[in-house]
Amino acid sequence: MDPCIETPKQQTVDIDQLNQQLDKAHPKSILTWCLENLPEGLIQSTAFGASGMVIMDLLYKDLNPNPSIPVLFLDTLHHFPETLKLANDAQAHYGVDLQIFRPQGVTSRAEFAQHYGEQLWETDLEQFHQLTKVEPLRRGLEQLQVATWITGRRRDQSSTRAKMPIFECDRDGRLKVNPLANWSYKDVWNYLVNNQVLYNPLYDQGYASIGDEPLTTMTKPGEEERAGRWRGKARTECGMHA
Repeated sequence: MDPCIETPKQQTVDIDQLNQQLDKAHPKSILTWCLENLPEGLIQSTAFGASGMVIMDLLYKDLNPNPSIPVLFLDTLHHFPETLKLANDAQAHYGVDLQIFRPQGVTSRAEFAQHYGEQLWETDLEQFHQLTKVEPLRRGLEQLQVATWITGRRRDQSSTRAKMPIFECDRDGRLKVNPLANWSYKDVWNYLVNNQVLYNPLYDQGYASIGDEPLTTMTKPGEEERAGRWRGKARTECGMHA
């Protein structure tokens, strides 16, 4: 049985039971449950991909949490310029409390290369992700005193996420919530278009999933959504969600 969580209402909730209860629920209902039962230490973690923008729109246009939920963004120093612009535009549009965490001790891609070598992602991909994502995420979750974090992951994104639950515990015992787990790529884009939500213009150029610029390529017809990430490398995740 998965661990239990204790809500501010002093109700002990079994994660297995909660997953059964909300597995088919609309993402808005899942987010509403989180706001009502887990308001303390609740954040959204996003790299401003399509799914993350759906969650942000649901939270800040429809649910309007008060106080605001912090949005944790990992600036790896290797994002596409379009991603960084979207982060700024989304912050201005929704008025979110954007909390940015970067690799320790460096503030630019040039500094990163000076400290760790040119194209570290080619020579040591594990260390690259440890420095740019895993450690900054862990530091961000600790500094923000996070108890629950919301992600935009979906089951249809890749075979490794096919059985992902709505609610799960991360490696440090925090609750992780995946409100869009049941949604498809088509569901996400129907929502974005119908609600005129901001999105990364790189999607219009043939990118189906957008990560770090050196490790992201366009997706070919018939490929999984995340096939353009780490192309040619035996990898499907960066380590953030291990």
